[in-house]
Amino acid sequence: MESWLEFAKGPLFRLTFAIMLLGLIRIFMLDIWGIYKAYQKAGDKNMPWKLVLSRGLEWFFPVNRVARNRPFYSTFSTLFHIGLLVVPIFLYAHVKQWEKSIGISWITLPFDWAYWLTISTIVFAIALLMGRMFNKSSSFLSRKQDYLWPILLLIPFITGFVCAHLNVNPTYYQFFMLMHVLSGNLIFILIPFTKIAHCVLMPLSQVVCTIAWKFPPETDEAVCSTLNKKGAAV
Repeated sequence: MESWLEFAKGPLFRLTFAIMLLGLIRIFMLDIWGIYKAYQKAGDKNMPWKLVLSRGLEWFFPVNRVARNRPFYSTFSTLFHIGLLVVPIFLYAHVKQWEKSIGISWITLPFDWAYWLTISTIVFAIALLMGRMFNKSSSFLSRKQDYLWPILLLIPFITGFVCAHLNVNPTYYQFFMLMHVLSGNLIFILIPFTKIAHCVLMPLSQVVCTIAWKFPPETDEAVCSTLNKKGAAV
């Protein structure tokens, strides 16, 4: 099992990370190209950049939205996403793994912060999953991956917590660590091909929404022709 663990932490980790990175770059570039083409065709090319920026900041820091819409669910979701991003990126053991793999390191979380962020992320993930299952409006709109993703994201957090904070014998430790690394690698592979790819599209979301309402000049005639109303009185 030790050789499997070394393979998962070494070559397999680098391969899956490369797949994720290249996949997200591809998605980002295709979206940039789509935005450019839509802007070129738009009849009105005036962009309200201040409005786009303010709405973008609202999405990144959803304080008002959390207070207005389903406050408990929104708060849990926001805190879950914070832990989901901060812990994997700034955990000391992870930073050392990055340094070993690609030779780059950065600041790390204090031990107590990492401990409580890990626990809170696990708790909030379970709460969100239960809310999605038992809330009629959420369950009606949910697809299979909406249930599978929280479970998959929980696996590296739970197994990592067991390895870091619980006393287990070496055999169980290697098993949990292997599950931890393999689940993380699987997440890397799946990110560019599922809804989680929105993480790289987030900065562009408000630009896309704004340009989507700037129709080409010939749109009116095309709509009238489609509805067989061309020349009809308005």
